[in-house]
Amino acid sequence: MIKKIGILASYNGSGFETIQKAILDKKLNAKIVVVITNNTNAGVLERAESYNIPYFIINEKRYPGQDIDDKIARLLTEFGCDYIFLSGFMKKIESKLLNAFSNKIINTHPALLPSIYGGVGMYGRFVHEAVIKNGEKKSGVTIHYVNEVYDEGEIILTKELEISQNETVDSLENRIKELESIAIIEAFEKLLA
Repeated sequence: MIKKIGILASYNGSGFETIQKAILDKKLNAKIVVVITNNTNAGVLERAESYNIPYFIINEKRYPGQDIDDKIARLLTEFGCDYIFLSGFMKKIESKLLNAFSNKIINTHPALLPSIYGGVGMYGRFVHEAVIKNGEKKSGVTIHYVNEVYDEGEIILTKELEISQNETVDSLENRIKELESIAIIEAFEKLLA
């Protein structure tokens, strides 16, 4: 049975691209059925369109005074999503969505969790800057379920790498992105097994 995946993204959706490629390469027995963004200018919209995947822009500007989370939860339900993957989704997941998709919402974090490199404000480059500044010996990627607290959901898997002495924020960011692609696929292989 092919599992249906919904994507929530705010920018380019590189994680979406990773999953879609793995599906096309027959590494994952799944199908991305819908892409939802809160950003009118998100690069993920073009990507979704290029694969003929339905996409929606849902934000306060488009739907003033409406319950955005309820709208997103209804769409994901309508498309029969078994899993929701957050591909750089920059909006907190609220209770309606969490209740509708308990233990089905998956996020990737560019550091090893649990640690001081998770939580509010700890995303993307900010994580790598903090890791380098603190002189850490290793970093990595954590794939985890989403709960009501940022980066505190149950961990599905982690992958780590050693930080070299001459590591820069840019080099670490690039290495973590490569590792993240591997981790996302491994996590979904585990979930779909």
